[in-house]
Amino acid sequence: MQRLLPAVLLVVVLATPARAQTPDSGPSVIPAAAAVPVWRRPWVRPLASLLVPGAGQVLGGQDRGVVYLAAEVFFLGRALALGRQGRRERAYFQTLAFDVARSTFTTVRRDGPWEYYEAMGRYVESGVYNLGGQAGFVPETDTLTFNGATWLLARRNYFENPDSIPSTTSPAYQAALTFYKSRAVTDPFRWSWRDARLEMGVYRQAIQASDNGYREATNYLGAILANHLVSVVDAFISTRLGKSGVMPHVLTSPGSSTFLLVWTRRF
Repeated sequence: MQRLLPAVLLVVVLATPARAQTPDSGPSVIPAAAAVPVWRRPWVRPLASLLVPGAGQVLGGQDRGVVYLAAEVFFLGRALALGRQGRRERAYFQTLAFDVARSTFTTVRRDGPWEYYEAMGRYVESGVYNLGGQAGFVPETDTLTFNGATWLLARRNYFENPDSIPSTTSPAYQAALTFYKSRAVTDPFRWSWRDARLEMGVYRQAIQASDNGYREATNYLGAILANHLVSVVDAFISTRLGKSGVMPHVLTSPGSSTFLLVWTRRF
């Protein structure tokens, strides 16, 4: 009945005979746009839901708007908490890496990129960057170290036979050397877990926890975006078809980090 009221009033006004206007009298017909409240206009509720999920439903007098708002608060809270967990674990494994595996080789802490710390979890030692010293540049040859494995990969990529070293002035050798220098760990970032295998295990757990925290936080940010879009679709459909609209259902898998938002509409 409330939805039909503006239209009924408009019909009554249009059906009333127009009176002659004088200079002192105003218009006898109220403009149609002025008779419709702003919050009742078709574009307002979808726009409100885009900005704040559930706002469009609340404007339409729909109780399920609270569901969208609650989902937004929950997803945002989880994303922030998991992001803090990822940063906390990252700070922990970076400190552990410097105090245990790197402090023997440098006294100045300089944190590296994510790939550097992942390599520290796979290799016990980084190896030496330059075996030749002042005599010339010679890459690490111990393939059990990170740098040695990098030099082996460079030889496989550029040499016809990785076990046969060509002349150091050949284009193939220079290309392999450039590849090695762009990826090998330099002396300021050198590490070794050789006498700290227990700490290396703790380090691996911390880097995995940090990776999981950041990944799950990203998933919840995606859920926030989905919640906005579902609320917009619901508000748009309910504006056209009435209060029923669409109602999302949250389906969770046995794992705590996976969930699905499913919504249906029967036409």
